[in-house]
Amino acid sequence: MKPVNFTQIEGKSFGYWALLGVLGAITLTGFVAAMYMEHHGHYVTGMTNQIVWGMPHVFAVYLIIAASGALNIASIASVFGKAAYEPLAPLSALLAIALLTGGLVVLILDLGRPDRLIIAMTYWNLKSIFAWNQLLYNGFFVIVILYIWFMMEKRMRKYSKVAGMIAFIWRLILTTGTGSIFGFLVARQSYDAAIMAPMFIMMSFVAGLAIYILVLMIAYSWTGRELGDSVLRRLKNLLAVFISAVLYFVLVYHLTNLYAAEHHGIEAFILLGKNGGSQYSSIFWGLQILIGSVVPTIILFSSLSSQRLMIGIASALAVLGGLAQMYVIIIGGQAYPLDIFPGMEIVNSGFMDGMSVAYSTSLPEIILGAGMGFGVALIMVVIGISVLRFLPQSLADEIVDPHYVAKASS
Repeated sequence: MKPVNFTQIEGKSFGYWALLGVLGAITLTGFVAAMYMEHHGHYVTGMTNQIVWGMPHVFAVYLIIAASGALNIASIASVFGKAAYEPLAPLSALLAIALLTGGLVVLILDLGRPDRLIIAMTYWNLKSIFAWNQLLYNGFFVIVILYIWFMMEKRMRKYSKVAGMIAFIWRLILTTGTGSIFGFLVARQSYDAAIMAPMFIMMSFVAGLAIYILVLMIAYSWTGRELGDSVLRRLKNLLAVFISAVLYFVLVYHLTNLYAAEHHGIEAFILLGKNGGSQYSSIFWGLQILIGSVVPTIILFSSLSSQRLMIGIASALAVLGGLAQMYVIIIGGQAYPLDIFPGMEIVNSGFMDGMSVAYSTSLPEIILGAGMGFGVALIMVVIGISVLRFLPQSLADEIVDPHYVAKASS
């Protein structure tokens, strides 16, 4: 490989400021939605005292696991020694920090009383997985920032491999902790499964890489920099493998549940739409499986992936499929009625016992999740690449492809 020259974008053009203006407006709209929900209360949303995690949580958790997955590119370069991924590593780390920030901002603004976060930060309940995640998120910020410093500072570059290894281990623990939030909730039949942790890790690979591909393609297109086919070929093949792996985990998860008679109810609810679960069944089969998984896999494994537009479409569909999967897991899992005394015949009360819960996403929830989450993350990326040298000047094949000379000579 030839030496790679990293430069920041100028950030002085009309297009740059217009982009920041649009992203700022989107973010401001998300903040206004949060203040609207704060002022009027959560009754203006689709959330109830049965479904307490709504659409903002879908965006928040998705962005948090996407942050872990976005760092996967840097891990491949430093931990596994793949030289072709080294030029992609700085942007990978920047995107990881930005996505985690966006996810946590949504999470904080959706609490109803964001000021009470101080209590969670000062009074630790070490029996709670939520308290553990505070340590994991803050640690992720510190480790990735140090990782970026070691990668970009020549004097510290010799420590970048060690920092990359620590970041790699930490992000796996972080995503395991996020998946364990659901895996440890034994009260919900849809959640109580040990496979949640590894499935969330693989979901993070898809989410982070799909967003990374979109950001990379748009950044190089708008700045007029050269992006070679070699880079996109590696990334799209990796994305196809990750999507296939997520499908495998989803298959194992549902087959395992079907094996146990106590989970037949929740499986019929999600897979067949029984007992009022038609909404979640449609999202599962239509968005998560077909549009968000099968279609991108076909595109990425076929000759269609020779077109950059199709790679972008496949990546966007993978993001949509990931959000759909998170919706089914978080909201569908709460909508299914609680089985408070499994295996026991009890006298039911009149308060919705044995009944599924209806949920309709409100506009403020969507605006908060998409506006604040993706808006904050993208603003951080746009400002970051204009302040520091996160982007290579060129990612042409002759620069980043280790086998380019061999292919040229043959």
